Amino acid sequence: MIAGYIQKAMASAVVEKIGEGEYAASVPGFVGALGFGKTRKEAKDELRDVFEEWLVATLRADDELPEMDGVSLNFGGKRWQKQPVGGLT
Repeated sequence: MIAGYIQKAMASAVVEKIGEGEYAASVPGFVGALGFGKTRKEAKDELRDVFEEWLVATLRADDELPEMDGVSLNFGGKRWQKQPVGGLT
């Protein structure tokens, strides 16, 4: 499921030329996940690495993620009701 989410995010990535021999890649809707490189491919490859780290940090923070083409990684997050475990004292 996570691999599919990453694959869909990378499929929607946008790569822009920002200078002579400089490219920036991003996924619309994912603030802070950026990749840079001397070629379009380098920028997109770096974006994938950065996006994976960004995704792990977002999941650990229990923050909600945008849905990607019907794929959601929001397993409950902050909406989960944490219940005390009974019988343990």
